[in-house]
Amino acid sequence: MEFKDAKILRIYIGEEEHYKNKPLYEQIVLKARKLGLSGATVLQGILGFGAESHLHSSKLLDLSIDLPVVIEIVDNAENLKKLYPFLEETIKEGIVTVENAKWKNFSDQ
Repeated sequence: MEFKDAKILRIYIGEEEHYKNKPLYEQIVLKARKLGLSGATVLQGILGFGAESHLHSSKLLDLSIDLPVVIEIVDNAENLKKLYPFLEETIKEGIVTVENAKWKNFSDQ
C-alpha cells in the first residue's frame, strides 16, 4: 500500500458563524467542493473555548449556542491553497491550521 504526501487543513470556527446568510461551515464545504478538493468533513464539538475563554458546551443546562465546529480537508498543498482566499474573506473569528499527512484514497482503486 502506497501513501502519498498530503496536507490536512483544519478550520476551527463557531457553528453560529455565517457568511451570506448561511452557516460558514456549509459555505466553506461548498466552496471546497466547487474548487474540486478531495473532500471535507464537518465535526461538531461538544465542549470548547476560544480566544475570549468563553466556554461553549452542549450540556442541556448550559444552553450554549455557538458550539465549536471543525472542518477538515485533506488534499495536496497546491489544491488546498486554492481555498485560502475564500477563508481570508469569510473567517472573522477562528483558527486555521495546516499539518503534514500521508494519504491513500481507497476510492481510486
